[in-house]
Formats: sequence, structure tokens, C-alpha cells
Amino acid sequence: MGLTWKERAFTALLGAAAVSGLTTLILFLVEATNVLLPADTKFGIVFDAGSSHTSLFVYQWLANKENDTGVVSQALACRVKGPGISSYASDPAQAGESLQGCLEEALALIPKAKHQQTPMFLGATGGMRLLSQKNSSQAEDVFAAVSQALSRSPVAFWGAELLAGQDEGALGWVTINYILGLLVQYSFSGEWIQPLEGTSVGALDMGGASTQITFVPGGPILDTTTQATFRLYGTEHSVYTHSYLCFGRDQMLNRLLAGLVQSSPSLLVRHPCYHSGYRGTLALAPLYGSPCVQAAAPRDLGQNLTVEGTGNPGACVAAIRGLFNFSSCDGRGDCAFDSVYQPPVRGQFYVEASSPGQDGQLRDYCASGLYILTLLLEGYGFSQETWGGIEFREQAGGTNIGWTLGYMLNLTSLIPAEAPAQWRAQSYGVWVAGVVFLVLTVTAILGATVVQLWLRD
Repeated sequence: MGLTWKERAFTALLGAAAVSGLTTLILFLVEATNVLLPADTKFGIVFDAGSSHTSLFVYQWLANKENDTGVVSQALACRVKGPGISSYASDPAQAGESLQGCLEEALALIPKAKHQQTPMFLGATGGMRLLSQKNSSQAEDVFAAVSQALSRSPVAFWGAELLAGQDEGALGWVTINYILGLLVQYSFSGEWIQPLEGTSVGALDMGGASTQITFVPGGPILDTTTQATFRLYGTEHSVYTHSYLCFGRDQMLNRLLAGLVQSSPSLLVRHPCYHSGYRGTLALAPLYGSPCVQAAAPRDLGQNLTVEGTGNPGACVAAIRGLFNFSSCDGRGDCAFDSVYQPPVRGQFYVEASSPGQDGQLRDYCASGLYILTLLLEGYGFSQETWGGIEFREQAGGTNIGWTLGYMLNLTSLIPAEAPAQWRAQSYGVWVAGVVFLVLTVTAILGATVVQLWLRD
């Protein structure tokens, strides 16, 4: 049986309402999509030239959101083969050549059309700081060779520089708090929400030559030389930060061994931190080549040293404690060690520690672990109550923890001083589309109801 004219009219009205509503919705969604669809992707490259090795990181972000929060992500992490660039002091050209493998990986990842627009940086830390102290002309030669090699690449090389220890710590704090979204949050109501006081996390970094601690203390920072201030998203952040050169993992191991050599009557040293049964030989000269080793060197540095492990944890801790001057902080509640001012630790901390080297890593595990424990408990002042707030992580949110992301964000001005208004427009577009859809749906239902009532009459 065919439809009556009233039923046909009813169907036509419903169809017209549906088409009209769908068309309008599509138009609004297209308008919102013009704002929300991913725009052109940009890239940035940062070399982290540490004391023991160099790493390359590629970051990417959307061009139309480069002043927003939480949009920069890590696209590549590459560990350069060989030692840190400071190890090439006698052959600077090799320092530049050593970076080519990871650079080629980065260039293969980034589209060629983007190469000229991609900024590239190299920041050097503890190893080059020590080389600069020991021989400034050699350090300058290494930087020149690295800059020359990287300048030949098709990307926009912005230069190589030596980072101060305080900058390394402060930028590491920016990185971890940026990754975790603790600098600013965006609410569903379309407003920027500043983080609650005390919600930021501290940053601890254990490198090969230096170690850094950075956090927001519970009170005023009494020593302004340990203070770093940022204005990020309209909020001023004041952090305590200090870098201890010569207290990184590799330099600690050298200082520890040199101290044992000094107390030994012969060139046979029994090392309490090495496992029982270990026996090895090494050249003396490299041990005393670092400015961190203050112990008196034997007269003949051309000799070899024989080291035997005894596996004595108690004696190992005692030897490690001898690397610190804890007595200089006796009676002071705002002192870490070596007379360095530090407020009491506060809040949660993320720790990035360098992994043991490929040579003798089993041999060094005990010393490294007990050293980190001594540094955190007796040096930085963590306790049983605050220990639970420490997280040992290499990454957070798929991004490596460290100073490199904060460094690039700073140099490329990707974090503005004030919260941008762009996200408000994006949120508003989606909100309007949702409201329009709701209104059209209600209108269609009401229209259908009216027509049904009409048909019944």
C-alpha cells in the first residue's frame, strides 16, 4: 500500500530538516577543523655534548601552535658513537666527524623541504667545562671543529656553546615540568589555569662530570647566586639550582681510585668497591689528567696500576664519604656539603642518571650505586620521609629527561611569557559546533513532533 500525501509530506519535512542540520553542522565543523587540523610540522635538533658521550635529539611541533603548551614532542634520540667531544682535545677534527652518524639519521627523518627551516644547536656540559679549565685553547679548537662540521649540514646551525652548570640544572627543571604539563593547564571551560603552588617537580641530574639539583624551595632563597627565575605563561617561577662539577659519576670514580692510590704503599691497589675476584691493570697518566683529581700523583706516571677488588661495602662507603666535605655544613640546616648553600628539599623529584660505560660496567656498579645513595641522603638531604618522592626515570611522556628540550624551548622562544589566546579560539569553535548541532537536533525533533500531531488530526 502506498504512502498517503500526509505521510509523504512528513517524510519530506524530516529529510529537509536532516539535510539542513547536517549541512549546517558540516559548515561549522569545517570552520572548527580549519583551526584544529594539524598544521605544518616544524623540527629542531639539539646535541647534548656530555663528558662521556654525545646524544642527538630531534623535536617536532605544529607550526600553528608553536607558542602553546605541551605541543613539542621528541621524534628521535640518537647516541653518538665514541666518547664525548672533550676526549678529542688532541684531534679536534674527529670531534666534528663523530657527530655525522646521528646527524644523518636526523636528516633522514626530517623532510628535505624542512631542512633549511630546522634550527640545530650543540650544548656542551661538564666534560667541556673541565677541558676549558685545563686548557682553554684546546677547548676552543674543539668547539671550532664541531661548529665547522655542523655548519656544512643543510639545516640552520645556530651554534655550539658551553653551558654553565646553573643553566644546565635550570633548563632540566623546565624540561621535566614542561613534559608533565605542570607549567600551565588548559581547562574545558576555555581558560588557562595556573598550576597550584607546590605542584612543580624538582630535577636531579647525574652526568659523567657534574651533578645538578634544581627545585622550588618552601621559603625564600637566601643565596641569590643559586637562584634562577623564569616567567613562563604569565607566572614567575623562582627555583634553587646548583651544579657540582667533579661530582659526576665518571669523575667520582676517578677521584675515588686516585684517593686509594695515594693511600697505597705500592702500585697494587685493593679497591673495596670492586667485586671480589676482580683484577685489572690501567695506565696511571689518564687518571691524573682531570682537574678534578687533586690527589698527589706518583712520580712516574708512565707506570701501570694494578687494581684488585675486595668487595667490602662498608669500606666502599667510607671511601666514598671521603669525597665529600660534610663537616663544613655541621650545624647548618641550609647546607648540602662543601659549604654549599641549599634549602631543604621539597616535593617530588625526577632523576636522570648516566648509565655506566661499556668498559667495566659490572666493576663500577657497586661504587656508582653507593655513591648516588650517599649523595642523595647525606649530600642533598633526602630522608626516609622524602625518599618516596624520588623517581628514577630516563623518559617522561616519551621524551628524554634532561636540559636539551628546555634549551631548545628557550632559544626558539617556544614558551611565551604570557599564556596565548589561540587555544580559546580553538575551543570556542568546537563548542559552537556542538551547540549548533544540539539546537538543530532539538529543532528537528520538535518539527517531527508537530508534524506527527498534525497527521493525527
